[in-house]
Amino acid sequence: MAHPSQENAAYLPDVAEHDMTVKYHGKASHAAAYPWEGVNALDAAVLAYSNLSVLRQQMKPTWRVHGIIKNGGVKPNIIPSYSELIYYFRAPSMRELAVLTKKAEDCFKAAALATGCTVEIKGGAHDYYNVLPNKSLWKAYIENGEKLGIEFISEDAVSNGSSGSTDFGNVSFVVPGIHPYFYIGSEALNHTEQYTEAAGSQEAQFYALRTAKALAMTALDVIFKPELLEGIREDFKLKLQEEEFLNRAE
Repeated sequence: MAHPSQENAAYLPDVAEHDMTVKYHGKASHAAAYPWEGVNALDAAVLAYSNLSVLRQQMKPTWRVHGIIKNGGVKPNIIPSYSELIYYFRAPSMRELAVLTKKAEDCFKAAALATGCTVEIKGGAHDYYNVLPNKSLWKAYIENGEKLGIEFISEDAVSNGSSGSTDFGNVSFVVPGIHPYFYIGSEALNHTEQYTEAAGSQEAQFYALRTAKALAMTALDVIFKPELLEGIREDFKLKLQEEEFLNRAE
């Protein structure tokens, strides 16, 4: 499986991700006539957002937090009885992600305590695991890609790169795999209107097909080269052991 990007990379460190929906329940009241009768759920949402913003100073550079206030009330003259936030949390590993999300939950609970609201914190149905790298497999992919004229970024650039999250990470903990990225002929950033337009161009179709060919050639190598398959299995085993060791150490 390959993902379009601004560069060709056999591997980028796709990270673990957990999302949360946070709902605050307060009490509606007239904001001018008797505001003291209300319990402001919007205040709780604003405090939660601020709490997480303050927490950023103590976050590791590799952690990511991004959220929105989805619901903040109905009318300015009615103290909101309900508010809702949606947040995504990302970290290089499931171990670090658990640390980050615990801190976030404390921020959400503190906002409820300060405002007198009740809070519901609900995680997503499934977490995204970080993608386990498999050097033997990605080197085979690079070799095939270069035969087709693909120019890949350096390993140093790969190590220092950042990326998103994908359920392919979950797959990579069960079977060996790679999740390369490929250039589509545009420097526009992903998930923008400009990138959407570029992805529909004829040039982008050429790059997508070339990437598909490199993946297919790599699959054939895995089938017909027993020594490659053995190396892939060994890499997979070692990376799994490394992840398990880190989790135990925590």
